[in-house]
Amino acid sequence: MRIRRADAAELVLLQDIERAAGEPFRAVGMTAIAEDEPPALDVLEDFRRAGRAWVAVPAGADRPVAYLIAEPVDRALHVEQVSVHPSAARQGVGRALLDHAAAYARAQGFDALTLTTFASVPWNAPYYRRLGFRVLAEDELGPGLRKITAYEGELGLDRWPRVCMIRPVTP
Repeated sequence: MRIRRADAAELVLLQDIERAAGEPFRAVGMTAIAEDEPPALDVLEDFRRAGRAWVAVPAGADRPVAYLIAEPVDRALHVEQVSVHPSAARQGVGRALLDHAAAYARAQGFDALTLTTFASVPWNAPYYRRLGFRVLAEDELGPGLRKITAYEGELGLDRWPRVCMIRPVTP
């Protein structure tokens, strides 16, 4: 699996990956999440232009099967979205993208990766715990993470329990 920066021509493919990755949420009663629209092309382009949109491409292929977008938040690199197409699930693709983001974060002087996720969905918080993330207590949230969680609440994502998580990137 190769991890590289996303190309502008691939942004539509990232939306397709996001839609496909959302489908498993139907099986756990989260139809609204499955039907949620992926990030708009201009939003993806902003991440790409900033150099913080990466794709995972299988060896010998040129079409991405997963992507990750991130932004600086509270002295950490915040994973805004990481999505893996179901055809590439359980192959270490998400882990590879997160490890790549961690290396980028370390090189840029950030202390950690952060993300927000569903607390009980098996491929969300329990998965991230296995990758070295831990849940942040409410009093550990910086102003940027508080703003993100408030926005997610406005979108209705807090209908299901959510958590903020952190993973140090220092060696």
